[in-house]
Amino acid sequence: MNPQFGNGAALFFDDLGPRDGAAVILIHGHPFNRTMWAPQTAALAAAGYRVIAPDLRGYGENPAVPGKTPFAVFADDLAALLDRLDIEQAVVGGVSMGGQIAMETRLRHPGRIRALVLADTSPVPETEDGKKFRRELADRLLAEGMEPYAREVIDKMLAPYNVTGNPWAAAHVSAMMLATDPEGAAAALRGRAERPDYRPVLAALTEPCLVLVGRDDVYTPVAEAEALQALMPHSVLRVIERAGHLPGVEQPQAFNQALLEFLARL
Repeated sequence: MNPQFGNGAALFFDDLGPRDGAAVILIHGHPFNRTMWAPQTAALAAAGYRVIAPDLRGYGENPAVPGKTPFAVFADDLAALLDRLDIEQAVVGGVSMGGQIAMETRLRHPGRIRALVLADTSPVPETEDGKKFRRELADRLLAEGMEPYAREVIDKMLAPYNVTGNPWAAAHVSAMMLATDPEGAAAALRGRAERPDYRPVLAALTEPCLVLVGRDDVYTPVAEAEALQALMPHSVLRVIERAGHLPGVEQPQAFNQALLEFLARL
């Protein structure tokens, strides 16, 4: 579907499951698209949830966005999508950059969040070195395209043993990266460099939160997930074995079980 919103976002999204089911919105990471959630959308819809998986602005089927896309814009896009679907509150989940956009959504639109699901992500703002890295990577993607970057990071996005041992997952992750328009990815990277510190809003969180992490994630290791979980008074941590940075793709059954158990307790 492709609704046009007053804030200028043309969001393509999947909307599955019963319309009267409890709503769950899942936000993909960089540089991916909504198809990364296929195992989760199928499982949640079968369990009676209404699950929405959008392509972020500049990713997937959405047209590329030049310049810079601040996280506030992504969060406002998601709120506009909930408005369009007449959903007052939803469980909002995301992986990696998608998790940070979920935190931004809680910061900007607190009344819309029933619960948070934060997978393989960090609430900490970029260091000066981190900002420099994000901006240089944005320039590099525009100059080189996605292929060199995709080759470099595949065995960090996935645990190395899953690159060889789970060829479907490796092929899917590579295909998503290669299909991403460098201009949209670069705009998001520039916005990501300027994201705020989400720790204060998480420390004051009254909603429940599920923190998920792959046991062998090198980008956001288990220790960082433990620190994230410790920030929030009503949170639980689930470590997904035999997985790296994208456990929902690498170990969908274990990821889905943890997610469904959390949702059942709400």
